[in-house]
Amino acid sequence: MAVTDQPVSFLQRRAVGERHVPRGPSTHAVRSRVRMAMVVFAMVYMAIGGRLVMLGMSEEARSVSYISAQDSVAASRPDLVDRNGQILATDIKTASLFAEPRKIIDVDEALEGIASVLPELGTDAVRKRLASNAGFIWLKRELTPRQRTMIHDLGIPGVGFLEENSRFYPGGPTASHIVGSVNVDNQGISGMELAVDKAWLGDLQQLGFASDRPMEPVNLAVDLRVQHVVRDELSKALERYRAIAGVGIVLDVETGEVVAMSSLPDFDPNDRAQALEKDRLNRASGGVFEMGSVFKGFTVAMALDSGRVTMNDSFDATRPLRVGGRTIDDFHGKRRLLSVAETFIYSSNIGTAKMMLSAGIDEQKAFMERLGLTTRLQTDLPEVATPLLPPKWNELAAITISFGHGISVTPLQTAVATAALVNGGRLIPPTFAPRTREEAAELAQQVVTPQTSEIMRYLFRLNVLSGSGRRAEVPGYMVGGKTGTAEKIENGRYVSNKRRNSFLSAFPIDKPRYVVLVVLDEPKSEREGVGATAGLNTAPLTAAIIRRAAPMLGVLPNFGERTETVSISY
Repeated sequence: MAVTDQPVSFLQRRAVGERHVPRGPSTHAVRSRVRMAMVVFAMVYMAIGGRLVMLGMSEEARSVSYISAQDSVAASRPDLVDRNGQILATDIKTASLFAEPRKIIDVDEALEGIASVLPELGTDAVRKRLASNAGFIWLKRELTPRQRTMIHDLGIPGVGFLEENSRFYPGGPTASHIVGSVNVDNQGISGMELAVDKAWLGDLQQLGFASDRPMEPVNLAVDLRVQHVVRDELSKALERYRAIAGVGIVLDVETGEVVAMSSLPDFDPNDRAQALEKDRLNRASGGVFEMGSVFKGFTVAMALDSGRVTMNDSFDATRPLRVGGRTIDDFHGKRRLLSVAETFIYSSNIGTAKMMLSAGIDEQKAFMERLGLTTRLQTDLPEVATPLLPPKWNELAAITISFGHGISVTPLQTAVATAALVNGGRLIPPTFAPRTREEAAELAQQVVTPQTSEIMRYLFRLNVLSGSGRRAEVPGYMVGGKTGTAEKIENGRYVSNKRRNSFLSAFPIDKPRYVVLVVLDEPKSEREGVGATAGLNTAPLTAAIIRRAAPMLGVLPNFGERTETVSISY
């Protein structure tokens, strides 16, 4: 066969048996395919991630609400304990009922089941909330164990429980006006519960440092044993004398610590609704009243401390005093000259007014300011009222103030000012937290001389031995004090048959440790034919408190005092 120079085609090569070896893919093609695979895998992962985000978004409202609710209920509070370590308030765990409306299958069935245990929730408003598109709603806070069990047994889809902190007060109403209470979110709303929040706990809670963790207890100055005595005796007195309200205070004259403070009617902080009832207000520090004749102690101290009156002076109380169109008279007038001591123990309005005038109106006003009786009391308890002063501090106002009318202050203010009269003349701000004598000394202000304080102790003791306070005597404890009776005001006028009686005392009066103040609002005669003056009800009430509380406070009786009655003719 002849050889030609013509090119051989592919088919011709196959025909003659030439073998074909295929060429491999190029590097560029391989890279393209890898990139394509990566893109496909990325799209798959993006699709999966997007689906997860969608599922998360569908639960977002529930999750955010749930976390927010968990944060609000998890905040714990420190225990409140008395000066001896007895628990006044503590946290306990309780269950609260919530719902996730998006998970509820049958709203009507769910509402019917819930209402069978909690009838108050069977309303149209609750039904609308259950039928909403919300992720999380509260239904009922602080369930009882029985309520939780009954609802749990119903097995309602979309309904569950959240464990949270709830405040519990073992003593119930015993120290309610001191301890205070919290709201449903465990936040302080009154008393020392609120004071603790304002001082530091509220900031910790906002920063998230108080979430369900143990805290050191907060110590209070109150003695739970003495607090019980004061409340118990006050409660008995309200029943015995058919009074509408009462106040009892025990104050340490060396430190300013409020050892006990009761105001009846009070409330049980375990039942928050009671605190909203108007008659259960804190009258001891949150109410202002005309204190009546107990103010005469301030007038006598002012006159003596001014140097313009001495114990050797006398005042003419033979006839009523006319001033500003008003007549000032005595309840049981002696109609003769009265010494300073007689003016005090006979509680002469005429003699007291003239004693004040001898010292001067400006001196009286300045003295009341020094004692803190014209401004709001500064203490750690939030519920403190501001005194009501006369529009014009003129002669008539000054005279009525001298015997406890025309100016309204809190009972706690009165007790604090009296402590200054008997402790050597030092005004010490009151506190509901523990305080040492050294700490108190740094805060104290000298408001009367030690000599004036000594005279006032003598006069207080003289009044219990020979005056209107004789029923306050407790053998061995040297009680000194002053009765007070103030007519109440209705429609702008004093009402003679409605009075607020009080007894202001200190013991042992030779070296006072405690001031005790009791007040009864509208006490009645214990029996027909017997009066209803302070000497007949608040004086024996004070004696009952001191008799029981003094041993608890570590005050030992002293029977070595000469207790013969001071000879003063009636």
